[in-house]
Amino acid sequence: MAERNKRIVVGMSGASGAVIGVRLLAALRRLGTHETHLIVSSSGALTAAQELGLARGDFEAAADVVHNVREIGAAVASGSFLSEGMVIAPCSMKTLAGVANGFADNLLTRAADVMLKERRRLVLVARETPLNLAHLRNMTLATQMGAIVMPPVPAFYAHPQTIDDVVDHTVGRILDLFGIEHDEIKRRWSGLADEFGSRAAREE
Repeated sequence: MAERNKRIVVGMSGASGAVIGVRLLAALRRLGTHETHLIVSSSGALTAAQELGLARGDFEAAADVVHNVREIGAAVASGSFLSEGMVIAPCSMKTLAGVANGFADNLLTRAADVMLKERRRLVLVARETPLNLAHLRNMTLATQMGAIVMPPVPAFYAHPQTIDDVVDHTVGRILDLFGIEHDEIKRRWSGLADEFGSRAAREE
């Protein structure tokens, strides 16, 4: 029962990459170590439908508790609601701007604001490219307040063969940031292979 009292808030906003949030929920459900509280923006639901062909109920079923993004009085809107932290995956530039500037105009940005004020872990899987100056400044502001900005950048050293490989690695890195043991990452960096390391040394 003590283990089930561990909670993570998962947010999904309207950026491309809905599969990351969906796969993260599935991983947390499979691991069974944390109670998940899900908040999905209307744009996030539209993106999941467009990219994955999923209705809202298809991926909401993987969460333990689902909160309406307009329900500003939900439990996760208060710092007295204990949790290990929050991840927004994917995080649109609009949501990033809301978090960075303390707008808290819906439950998604309010819950993120709670994480910042309570000094809990907040991971923003910011999905956009290229980045303009407003994006960069908002990332800086969010980082200065304690958030972790984690763009879903592929780890090519892991030699991914499929999109699933890239997504799984990203999900694993998110879980790493919360100290959750998992097996999502199939290949971690362990240094250059001997043949490449020796060659590099010779070339120097």
